[in-house]
Amino acid sequence: MSNLTTKTFRIQRFLDDDKAPRFQDFQLECSPMERVLTALNRIKWDLDGSVSFRRSCGHAVCGSCGMTIQGQSRLACKTLVKDIPGDIIEVRPLQGFPVVKDLVVDMEHFFHKYRSIKPYFVSYSPAPVRERQQSHEDQQHIDDPAKCILCGCCTSSCPSFWKNDGYLGPAALLKAWRFVADTRDEAKSERIAAVNSKDGLWRCHLIFNCMEACPKEIDIPAALSKLKRAVISG
Repeated sequence: MSNLTTKTFRIQRFLDDDKAPRFQDFQLECSPMERVLTALNRIKWDLDGSVSFRRSCGHAVCGSCGMTIQGQSRLACKTLVKDIPGDIIEVRPLQGFPVVKDLVVDMEHFFHKYRSIKPYFVSYSPAPVRERQQSHEDQQHIDDPAKCILCGCCTSSCPSFWKNDGYLGPAALLKAWRFVADTRDEAKSERIAAVNSKDGLWRCHLIFNCMEACPKEIDIPAALSKLKRAVISG
């Protein structure tokens, strides 16, 4: 017996000549184990080629397919049809980002804030003959934040980000902690200065939405709490 079921995908559309976003429904027969990304691909390929969204790897590595599914920021490639109750699956763009078209959002402001914390290894010392070594214990401190794939789901879930355009957001702050905690990096003071402002780290009120939205299950609130302690201690 087939376990296919008919689902209505209610997709937010926004085109150049639209004055406001609108919704369009598409009916699909889906397997419970089908991914939302697969369904969106079928809609684009078979029903309406004008439906626009970002996707790439399809395996929760690139972070391209972040969107709002049933009111929550998620990766479409990790969200299964069976995980969404009811017959209607509502898909909208990431909240808090300017919409370019349909489910495609403008990420430039997100990456501008990300670049402001110097999200790369910095060393002012002469390069060693071989690699810069680190103990297993020190490596464990950065393992969790290093898993971030910059999908924007955490930032899109943050009420402080919705209300304050200047807020750095959890993704940028998480990356700041990843390098502040790295014993090999030598730009700790510069990163602390970059996040130590009312629109930076102190705008985070630990609401935990970011942790719930993270597809890599990173404990973002814990990382930001550690970053706050690092800022206070200097």
